[in-house]
This record gives sequence, C-alpha cells and structure tokens, in this order.
Amino acid sequence: MEISKKDHDLSVFDAPQRIHWKQYLIGGKMHTWSGEMEQVYSPMGQVSTDGSIVKTHLGESPLLGAEVGLEALAAAKKAYNNGRGHWPTASTSGRVAAMEHFLKLMIVKREEVSTMLMWEIAKNKSAAYKEFDRTVDYIRDTIEEYKELQRRGSSIASKDGVLSQIRRGPLGVVLCLGPYNYPLNETFCLLIPALMMGNTVVFKPAKYGVLLLTPLIEAFQEAFPPGVINILFGRGRTLAGPIMQSGDVDILALIGGSSSSNALVSQHPKPNRLRQVLGLEAKNPAIVFPDADLDLSVKQIVKGALSYNGQRCTALKITFVHKSVAETFITKLADAVDALILDHPATDSELTPLPERGKVAAMEAYVDDAVANGAKVVNQYAGRVNDTSFFPAVLYPVSKNMRLYHEEQFGPVVPVVVYDDLEEVMEAIAESDCGQQCSLFSTQEETVASAVDNMVNQVCRVNINVACQRGPDYLPFTGRRDSAAGTLSVHDALRSFSIRTVVATDSSQRKLVGLVVSGGKSNFMTTDYLL
Repeated sequence: MEISKKDHDLSVFDAPQRIHWKQYLIGGKMHTWSGEMEQVYSPMGQVSTDGSIVKTHLGESPLLGAEVGLEALAAAKKAYNNGRGHWPTASTSGRVAAMEHFLKLMIVKREEVSTMLMWEIAKNKSAAYKEFDRTVDYIRDTIEEYKELQRRGSSIASKDGVLSQIRRGPLGVVLCLGPYNYPLNETFCLLIPALMMGNTVVFKPAKYGVLLLTPLIEAFQEAFPPGVINILFGRGRTLAGPIMQSGDVDILALIGGSSSSNALVSQHPKPNRLRQVLGLEAKNPAIVFPDADLDLSVKQIVKGALSYNGQRCTALKITFVHKSVAETFITKLADAVDALILDHPATDSELTPLPERGKVAAMEAYVDDAVANGAKVVNQYAGRVNDTSFFPAVLYPVSKNMRLYHEEQFGPVVPVVVYDDLEEVMEAIAESDCGQQCSLFSTQEETVASAVDNMVNQVCRVNINVACQRGPDYLPFTGRRDSAAGTLSVHDALRSFSIRTVVATDSSQRKLVGLVVSGGKSNFMTTDYLL
C-alpha cells in the first residue's frame, strides 16, 4: 500500500516523566510488587541521539499473578460481608461524603491524567482534557441522582393495610474491567455507580491506558473504606479468569467485546446469579437517503466515523448511500477525509497514532480484503504512515462478500455501500449481530418518519442528521443483541448496579415502625430527606 503523503513528524514533543508504578491496592493498603513488570510505550516515537526514531518509554506497571487477584477478591468479599459490611449498610450521607471526598482529590490530578491520556493512548489534547472534565461532571451528576433516588425512597407507604418502604440496595462484589479507548470516562461510568450503590469492587484497567490511572489510586485509598475498592494491574486472562471461577463475583461490569464477556461468564459456576453490565461491540450504520443534504451528511459521517480514529463503539462503522447520490457523495467524502490532519496528539489534530499493537496491519488487512473483492480505495492519502499511524481509507463500493460489511473494524477505515432498494439496508441491519445506534440522513418528513419506525426496534438510539454518540450522559446508553447488556446513563447505571428491596408489615405494626423510623438507628428505614 502506498505511504500516505501526510507523514507528520510525531517525535518533536517531550514525553512526560516516566512512571515506574509497582503498587496495587487491596484491602485499603498499598502493596508493592516485586515480580514481572509490563513495559509501557507510547504510540508516538522520539528521535534518538543517532537521529533514528525509537519507541517512547512511558514507564512500567505490575504484571500481577492470579493469587494476587484472588486476594483482592477476598478483600472485596470481606468488605461486602454478605451485605452486612460497613459500606453496603452505610447511610446515604456517608456514601455521598466518601464520593465527594474522592472527587475533591481527583480534580487536582487533571493535568497528570490528561497528559497521560495523550501520551499513552494518543488521544488528542482537547479530547484528553474533555474526557477528564466529562468524568468529573459525571461523578457530580451521579451523586445528585443518587441523592434523588434516596429521596424518592424516604417515605413509608400505606395501602391495603400494608405499610412498606422501598429502596434500592447493592448486589455484592463487582469485577470491573474498563476499555482502552475511554479508559477514564467509560471505566468510571461503571465504577462510580457501582460504588455509589454500596457494592464493593475489584477493578483492573485495560491493557492500554494503565499508567494514566495511577495518579488516582491514592485518592481511592483515602476516600473509601478498606476493601471497598481494590485495584489490580496485569493481564486479563491471568487475573479475571480465576476471579470468575471462584463464583464470588455478583456483577460483571465490562466494556469490551462479546467474546471476552462470554468467556468470562462461562467460567462462573453459577451464571444465573451473575448480573452483567456490558458495553460491547457495535456496527453502527449511517443511511444516506436520496433527499439528504450531502454536505451535512459528509460532515457528520466524517466526524462519526473518524473521531479518535474510529476507535469508539459509537463510531459509524458502515455507510449505506442511495445510488442516485452515491457518486457525488463519495467524491465529497473522499475529499473531506483527505483534508484531515494526522499529527501528534499535542497539536490537537483530528487524527492521531493508534495505541494497539498490530492495529495498522489489521487495518491494511481489511483494505486488502475489500480491494481483492471488488472495492476501491477512493481517497488519495489512505494507508500506512508508520508502525502506529494509518491515514483513513475510504472504500467503495463495499459488498456482502467483504469482511468490512459484517465485522467491526474499530479503526480508521470507512466502508461505503451503495443501495437501490431500502429493504436491502433494513435486512442487513436486522441481520447484524449488533444493535446499538444508527444515523439517518434525510431532509424529508416522510422519509425520516418511515426510517425511524423501521429502526427503533433494531437499535437503541436513532440519530437524525447527526453522528452516533453516547452523550449527553442523562440519556440511556445500551444496545440490542451483542452490543450491550444493561443500561448506562446517570439515571440508569445506579439501577443496573442495584436491586429493589422492600420492608413491609401490616398496619397493626404502625407504632413499632414509627419508633424505628423516629429512633434514627436504621439506615434503611429512615424518612430523612437528603438535601
């Protein structure tokens, strides 16, 4: 494949000071690891003394063994204590105070975490700071939603001679495994509501985006009681398998792929007891109708397909365009993609290197397969820049006999399918293993109305003339089929990590109930209204 003409110098920026991290958090104590370490390199190289480009060494993190993972699980189990531990029985105000204290400690780490987001996973500068700030906002919003949830449960109901109080309670021990593409925000969208509802957690960061979390570990240690949050480092297959095999995990919280989640769930001896909160793969389609505003469509599809190089589950992974506008659309799309800049994340360029090892080769394999089966690369600058950088390739026309038609590429390759009969598109989407979102591009009321009605039972979010996206965080975020289990949002995540629990009696016990409530000794049976 021809080398891109946009081969920018990614080596001119000074890397941050190396982080040699040997600690892990179990049972409220920071432990030091003396065994094998994982070397962490940036996708961006640097110029050596002889003028050659060498990998940028960012530091190292522990490769903990299975026995350490089981120690963390035991600590989480002890802290939960079958629902009788300090954290699951804590008052609303107690949990809020702990989370607010953590947030205070987190905010001062903004610069460190955001800088490592740039260097470790090549997220551009504005996106790195935005991820941190959005996570802070998410925690604040979760605290407020938790207060509101408790307010709604602060009353005693009386109906048909039955007195009752309904609140949401924790489920137990959570195994939390975050993704590399949003290692702070999406990880915390699992972690924070799980903790807020009184669960205890064993947390392992993703393979990429490890060091950026290290500035926050002491904050977790200080803010939460011992054993409530336990933080491990290492390989998932080494740590997660034995933890699941124990049968002591009550919730699997994972953002990744369905193959990984299925493998873990299959190792649990009592899967019927296991709640799954999962964000998985997606093959989100864009549909460009004959009456679409093509300039708007191209702008949104470029944004949707290539923000953070397409390394998002919410990215547009395939575009269907009507044959009557296909040639004009593909010309505009190719030009718009070629106008993007690939550069160092610190320059705030639209495109950056790819953090996954072997990702460039994987993108080339998709392109080669499509070309071998009749597609063409229609933009000028497509292809490998170096071992970690790949300028986006727009492929057209893509058809069913190509891998890109069915598989989630999770990278900067943009497949375009031409269609004549809309039924072909609807059948392809209905038959897909994924069902997260779609984007519809049309200017006509009748077209949009019909398309929405066809799509709302195939995907969980239909976007009209805008790219697929997760936010705002008050909207539900989920998917059908292999795309998700459970629902995430500020409102829904608290419910995903909890269960409704009822205390009830008959009206003859009114006096006793009144004494319990007024005595103020129960954290569950209380009518205190948290402001």
